[in-house]
Amino acid sequence: MSKQYVILNYENLEVSKRRDDPKLAEAYWGAWMAYVEAINEAGIVRGGEGLDYPSTATTVTLKNGKQVVQDGPFADTKEQLAGFFIIEVPNLDVALEWAARNPASANGKVEVRPVLPKPTHDS
Repeated sequence: MSKQYVILNYENLEVSKRRDDPKLAEAYWGAWMAYVEAINEAGIVRGGEGLDYPSTATTVTLKNGKQVVQDGPFADTKEQLAGFFIIEVPNLDVALEWAARNPASANGKVEVRPVLPKPTHDS
């Protein structure tokens, strides 16, 4: 039986900015397109997207029952969440193999997390 995992791609902002640099964009996108092609050809992708820069984020929290909106991401870190894939594979070992092939693993971090199963209700 297969299980779904989320592969979270974290990149250093300098690495992410390569996608907009005319001299570096081809190599940056080439690595990502090769990974996307391989993971799609494996037939395991269930969803995923790349994300815009953290500066475009908006964070919402509740304080004393009131909405507080903050421009930017919640965490100020070196690495940024740059995108994600949802894959369906037999086990964690296979998910980790795909994470190791992810371009973000070379210059950032790749987090693998099981998707929480939907609760089942007995009638």
